Amino acid sequence: MPITVPGFDRIGEENAFAVLARAVELSEQGMDVINLGIGQPDFPTPERIVEAAVKAMRDGHHGYTPATGIQPLREAVSADLDRRFSVDVNPDQVLIVPGGKVTIFAAILMFGEPGAEILYPDPGFPIYRSMIEFTGARPVPVPIREGNGFAFDAEETLSLVTPTTRLIIVNSPANPCGGVTPLAEVDRLVAGLANHPNAALLSDEIYDQMLYDGERHVTMLSYPEIRDRLILLNGWSKTYAMTGWRLGYSVWPLPLLDMARKLAVNVWSCVNAPAQWAALEALTGPQDEIASMVAEFDARRKLVIDLLNDLPGVSCIVPKGAFYAFPNIAGTGWKARSLASALLENAGVAVIGGPDFGVLGEGYIRVSYANSRENIRRAADRMREFLERGPDASRESNASSG
Repeated sequence: MPITVPGFDRIGEENAFAVLARAVELSEQGMDVINLGIGQPDFPTPERIVEAAVKAMRDGHHGYTPATGIQPLREAVSADLDRRFSVDVNPDQVLIVPGGKVTIFAAILMFGEPGAEILYPDPGFPIYRSMIEFTGARPVPVPIREGNGFAFDAEETLSLVTPTTRLIIVNSPANPCGGVTPLAEVDRLVAGLANHPNAALLSDEIYDQMLYDGERHVTMLSYPEIRDRLILLNGWSKTYAMTGWRLGYSVWPLPLLDMARKLAVNVWSCVNAPAQWAALEALTGPQDEIASMVAEFDARRKLVIDLLNDLPGVSCIVPKGAFYAFPNIAGTGWKARSLASALLENAGVAVIGGPDFGVLGEGYIRVSYANSRENIRRAADRMREFLERGPDASRESNASSG
């Protein structure tokens, strides 16, 4: 009798990693692949942060730390949030975690069960829905629409809340669309939540420092009326180019704090010690690298939008945050996943099909501009040449080459 594991047939994946693996495989076979798929800065971690980790190892920080993280780092997170947003966060409510996904896992695990509903953005980070389905809860997509600048609509979000809604997930600046929800819309959502006191809120703010065109980040921590049911997700991966370090933090409301700590003890014990000292240096040292990196992303953003809008059958609104564009490819005649696959296999350009971020992602692809301007131009040239052949000719070419 085959071994069965109940529930795991419901768990999904993040296809960006599958695309990355295929891009690496094609590169190893000799193809020149330009990767506009993976969501990570192409900048190195600042040297001062690397040196802080090395120093920590040399200074003997080799053992376990508290499950919630070292006290100086939790205090630094609190101070950083106060510096940037003028919000008071008790360091004891900060949990240091091995990456942002851990906070998603913990929050959804707490609230997800058969009979419960959890709202999440669609298109959105694929792990939201994956974890909701794994717990047996009912995933309720909140439409993230191009016509709304890829920001969430407070009225539409609130209309989806029912007596069985246990958790609402919001994300701004947003992956995959680059949308930034304006202050007035956040105000309306928070005001409406007063009518739904049993619904907790998970605010994914991992891209909070990657904003353009004068946009300012609105953190959910600014609303004291929801602090007793708010879980904040943030970290170092994007802001400090530290994706491989696996470092994140979350801020928990007091009613959930001990449950979060117990999950840490049971699942990951603690984040590795040298990485935590590196994270401390990241927050307390000079912040110039952030501004430089974001300025370069802004230049790439402007370039990629111009190039995408010049492609046949493609249109793309201007993203206000993160480092993604979400072009509409309906005019190309292609389905999104098929186009993404064909671009990789035939043109050596890796992008992600919109449906990998939710059912409402059909008709779009995600393009990460976390790559050099030169490579963005080269990728756009390849995409243009491919699209000018038309979907029928391209499919025939793909079939003959297979």
